Amino acid sequence: MDTAPTISALSVLSAMITPAVLISGAGTLLLSTSNRLGRTTDRVRTLTARFKVLVTPEGRAAPLAREEKRLILSQLPRLSRRTRFIQRAMQSLYLAVALLVGSSIWIGGAALLGEAGEASHAAQRLGPVLLAIAGAGALAYGAVLLSIESTLSAATTREEMRFLERLGNHYAGLLED
Repeated sequence: MDTAPTISALSVLSAMITPAVLISGAGTLLLSTSNRLGRTTDRVRTLTARFKVLVTPEGRAAPLAREEKRLILSQLPRLSRRTRFIQRAMQSLYLAVALLVGSSIWIGGAALLGEAGEASHAAQRLGPVLLAIAGAGALAYGAVLLSIESTLSAATTREEMRFLERLGNHYAGLLED
C-alpha cells in the first residue's frame, strides 16, 4: 500500500490551512473594526444633533452651553481622524485576508499542478511564503492603526468626562444654594 500520496495530500492541506489562523484573526479584527466605525459614525450624528440644539435659543440657555459647543467642535476633528484610521485599518485587514487566502490558494494550486521544472519549484515554494508574509504584515499594520485609533478614542472620552465633571459640579453647586 502506497501512503506517499496521502502524506503529501495531508501536508498540502496542512499548509493550506495554516494561513487560516491569520485569516481568522483578521476576520475578528474586521468585525470589531466595523463596529468601531459604526460607533464613530453614531457619535458624530449624536454630536451634530446636540450641536443643533445648543445653537437654538433654548439650547444657548443650557448650563455651560458655550463650553459644550467648544467641546463638540474640538471632538469633530478627532472623530474625523479616528474614522480615517479605522478606514485604513479595514483596508489593510481586507488586504491581509486577500493575501493570506491567495497564499493558501497558491499552495493548493501548486500541489494540483505538480512540479514543472526547477524554476517553477522555487516559485511554488517561495510565492506562497511571500504572500503569507505580506498578509501578516498587512494584518500587523492594521493592528497598529487600530491601536492609534483607540488612543484617539480614549482621548475624546477623557475630554468628554472632564466636561461632564464640570457640568456635574455646576449642578451640584445649584443644589447647595
